Amino acid sequence: MPSSTAVEASLPIRSDMDLAWVRQHVRQAAGLLGFGLVAQTKLVTAASELARNTLVHGGGGRMESAEVTQGRVRGLRLVFADEGPGIADLERALVDGYTSGGGLGMGLGGARRLVHEFSIDTTPGAGTTVTVVCWASAPPRPYGGS
Repeated sequence: MPSSTAVEASLPIRSDMDLAWVRQHVRQAAGLLGFGLVAQTKLVTAASELARNTLVHGGGGRMESAEVTQGRVRGLRLVFADEGPGIADLERALVDGYTSGGGLGMGLGGARRLVHEFSIDTTPGAGTTVTVVCWASAPPRPYGGS
């Protein structure tokens, strides 16, 4: 079982270099929690998009990561927060394919499709917080025979 310090982190998002640190941390944390390669790649892709949005549109902020559990299933919760201008038209921003440019072109809608749980709290003029959770596959159950 990984130590919580290897999974839990609070990382600044103020530069392109910070985006690389976010991606590296998310990949390592997901691996420690037992995520397969495909699940790791999806989560890192979503995290990369959300971190870039935090930097470009929110003027910078933080990413917090923590292990979560649901029964025997382990997951990773990522929270991206900024104090930027917020999202004026959240409904439009969540439409698949909508991008304001500069990111991976997947936008918030694409990031939302890559994770199991997605929530966003935004207030124009007061910033945005996006929380995502991805779950690793449940561990195999022991066979019920002798």
